[in-house]
Amino acid sequence: MTIAGSPDQKVNRRLRLGMVGGGRGAFIGAVHRIAARIDDRWELVAGALSSDPERAKASGEDLLLKPDRIYGDFNEMARRERRLKDGIDAVAIVTPNHAHAAAARAFLKAGIHVICDKPLTTTRREADQLAKLARESGLIFAVTHNYTGYPLVRQARAMIQAGELGAIRVVQVEYAQDWLATRMEETGSKQAEWRTDPARSGPAGAVGDIGTHAFNLAEFIVSDEVASLSAELHTFVEGRRLDDNAHMMLRFASGAKGMLWCSQVAAGLENGLKIRVYGEKAGLEWHQENPNYLTFSALGEPPRTIRRNGYGADETSRAASRIPGGHPEGYLEGFAQLYTDVAEQITARIEKREPNPFSLQVPTVDHGVRGVRFIEAAVRSSQRKAAWVDL
Repeated sequence: MTIAGSPDQKVNRRLRLGMVGGGRGAFIGAVHRIAARIDDRWELVAGALSSDPERAKASGEDLLLKPDRIYGDFNEMARRERRLKDGIDAVAIVTPNHAHAAAARAFLKAGIHVICDKPLTTTRREADQLAKLARESGLIFAVTHNYTGYPLVRQARAMIQAGELGAIRVVQVEYAQDWLATRMEETGSKQAEWRTDPARSGPAGAVGDIGTHAFNLAEFIVSDEVASLSAELHTFVEGRRLDDNAHMMLRFASGAKGMLWCSQVAAGLENGLKIRVYGEKAGLEWHQENPNYLTFSALGEPPRTIRRNGYGADETSRAASRIPGGHPEGYLEGFAQLYTDVAEQITARIEKREPNPFSLQVPTVDHGVRGVRFIEAAVRSSQRKAAWVDL
């Protein structure tokens, strides 16, 4: 558990991290562990790494956790870690979607900060209840929309906030992949199996898995909220129980208009997350698969390329960069930035000081609620033949 601090106390250790989920055969758990280690701010010391006690034990042994810090379930872990003098400072919840809420509640009630994968929960009611509990606890609750940690995503946001594009008119965002173009869920793929299962994934497939990232990225970069949407969700792969493709029109609170496409059946695309934003004075474009470059196009002028930690980079993106320009940074470093930012926030609390303001860009439980509202609105709109639905 996070210890109380005094004004002159300095944290001279790595923060202690626990993990729920992410055991053998999991993809995202390993990503979180790598990300937490990159900037050397965290040490994994405890885990309830699977809902199966035997797999949880084996997974903990794989990660060299001490036997008494390997737990068979997250409730036991929360109760015991709360009592330990060297208990965890925060927990990372990296389970399938349906288990997020119960695990997060257990650790919030134990007084432990939470880092939760997206989407926050599988229902809006559960999301609202969890957000209320998080706010009442006063604890840090981060949601790992990792693309907000990319340096040039943060610079794009800062440029829009500074008025360099003028009033925003159009937002085009898409996230397309092809890994579910066939029935991968029948091949033994653990990742495909739970993502296409409504009981574990929730009411949406591609919309919940990657559409939420596109939605969050759009709201983050333009610092505006989607007020309503019109969506058509479709399942192209026969027999699949959840959507694998969706097209949406968006209306932002500011009056800006947008479109969002997410697909996991787009043949030839690997991880095609990209965004274009157009204002009255200029536009910008960023592609996740080439994340070290941001294109800025002022009206009537040739496009200009801004390079991560290089030509055109500002203090916002430099603060989230680790190595000189020309040495690529990407997915793992974006994830790492969120872990580093959360570490800074927790450390600042222990040391009784204000955190570095750059660390406050991490998505919170309230952004997680926005994501769940987006999912439910998209599903409801599609069920009503693409009727406009308010978020």
